[in-house]
Amino acid sequence: MAQEAAQTKDFDADAALECTGLACVRGGRMLFRGVSFALKAGEVLHVTGPNGLGKSSLIRVLAGLLPAFAGTVDVTGRMALADERVALDQGQPLARALAHWAQLDGTDTGDIARALLAVDLAHLADVPVRFLSTGQRKRALLARIELSRAPLWLLDEPANGLDTASIERLGTLMAAHRAGGGIVLAASHQPLPLAGAQTLPLAEFVPAIVPEEPA
Repeated sequence: MAQEAAQTKDFDADAALECTGLACVRGGRMLFRGVSFALKAGEVLHVTGPNGLGKSSLIRVLAGLLPAFAGTVDVTGRMALADERVALDQGQPLARALAHWAQLDGTDTGDIARALLAVDLAHLADVPVRFLSTGQRKRALLARIELSRAPLWLLDEPANGLDTASIERLGTLMAAHRAGGGIVLAASHQPLPLAGAQTLPLAEFVPAIVPEEPA
């Protein structure tokens, strides 16, 4: 059902995301350095590593929300970011909250029903966002990303709060996005349904802490 409901989008063949020698410093501590990768249309990268390692900071640097300490990020195409924040009006019914973003993104509002069906939330279209459970809000955010028509998806811990069936739907959405020429970069401490994904173990780019010598 989710596969039938997922939208098919054909993005420009030149969609791309590349970074070279990327480093990030927060709170006076270097989280990672030397991160480099290149993604083109239809490709996917799974950034792995335990919580607290800097995966979210990497996502935010790529999205332009945090400054890079060093290195470069080159982007071709629009980005859509899904992180822990649910950027939907809490007081609006779910479908109406999604319609606001669909209008801004130039997406046909008729696609909203299909996006909700793809994440198994069609029955909650008229329920205010504030009444959704944690897992339902996560799926609502995935519907929002799916509606964005952005070729570049940056997903921060996209499987958090999802049950097994919802993780399968997430895999279907990501596969359909890639099949249409989209790019997926997903950061997660847990396995994700990403067939043929490149992997970037962020721990390999975390500088070792050298203990100070006693005075």
